[in-house]
Amino acid sequence: MLRSKAVVGLVVAALMGGCGKSAEYDTSTPQATLDSLQKMIEDGHPEELPRLIEIPARDVTFADGVTEASAIGDVKTKLHDMLAQLWRITLKLKERYPAEFGTETANASGALREFLPLQMVGVATAKILSDPFQFIRDQREHLTVEDMGDGTAAVLYDDEPIMEGAVSMIETDAGWMFLVPVDTLRSSEYFPDTREEWAILASLLLGIENSLKDFEDEIDDGHFKSMRAASERAGMLLGESLVVQGVIYAMMDRDRQTTK
Repeated sequence: MLRSKAVVGLVVAALMGGCGKSAEYDTSTPQATLDSLQKMIEDGHPEELPRLIEIPARDVTFADGVTEASAIGDVKTKLHDMLAQLWRITLKLKERYPAEFGTETANASGALREFLPLQMVGVATAKILSDPFQFIRDQREHLTVEDMGDGTAAVLYDDEPIMEGAVSMIETDAGWMFLVPVDTLRSSEYFPDTREEWAILASLLLGIENSLKDFEDEIDDGHFKSMRAASERAGMLLGESLVVQGVIYAMMDRDRQTTK
């Protein structure tokens, strides 16, 4: 179970977050890249994380002239912007609600077990907003890498390959990066395959960013008396955005399957 979570954590962390202080982070070896992932989080620069992931693009140009490589780059840019917005909110909440900041996070697991809808939304969102990368920090001591000597490296959890070696690293012109197993993921009906699907994914991230911006404006205007109230509001805003974009993506995928 922890190994599965490690996969999710690595992929999400690598995707989330690209400009600024890239020269400070070493990616010259697999171990340096793993260390840099941790350092970006500790430094408070999680927006740097997308540069640690490689998503191989097909040599495809869509009808509007956009290549798949460019479409993937657009998604990474949106992820960077969204993560930067999330991190600003995290810092503002910590400053505005210092007494509640840790308490709300500590209460999250209990409320989730009780399945109290509104409370669950509040504490779960509070946990994310309080420390979006806690899982990566918690699991870092279990993660190691093994250079295979052929331009690839295995990512290990407690000295064992994750998902039978599916999680790996690759050496690129820009340094070592975590490799998304695109060939495997493309067999999933939900992996973006068309220009429209990549655009919807970018739109989804932009929608989340806009919801976070609205939430940040409400924080600045003093709308919330407590961390709990703020978290419940954030949960509703993000939920609405995810539902709308998710429905659009699902309908598009259904149409794609129908035309095959």
